[in-house]
Amino acid sequence: MPETPQEVLELLQTLLQRAYAPYSRYPVAAVVRSRSGRLYGGVNVENAAYPLSRCAEQSAVLQMVSAGEREIAEVWVMSRGKQPATPCGGCRQVLMEFAPPSLPVHCLSSEGSALHTTLGELLPHGFSRSHLNPKEG
Repeated sequence: MPETPQEVLELLQTLLQRAYAPYSRYPVAAVVRSRSGRLYGGVNVENAAYPLSRCAEQSAVLQMVSAGEREIAEVWVMSRGKQPATPCGGCRQVLMEFAPPSLPVHCLSSEGSALHTTLGELLPHGFSRSHLNPKEG
């Protein structure tokens, strides 16, 4: 079982306190490590108009892309409680845009349980840009 680097764990715990989840009361934090090794964090931000809400994974990817990076090397997601949360279907597809199916995804709970998997296991039939425009690959 992979061990979460202390720097990532501390960042997740800090971010989890900053999540804005007044409707679901289910705060989530995420950290993506880009191919360059930089860490980008995000939290879920809910809105009364539910479709305008953003998941933590999406927020972290937005930070990475805003910094000029386009490839994810590893992902961590943390939720409060006993059970770790996995990325939702929409977030799995967002991650697929910037990473291969072999992407390590670490799902953690604030109480210490973990699920270590890959993006391909979470989204076995996802699609990427190559499916929409095969010339881009």
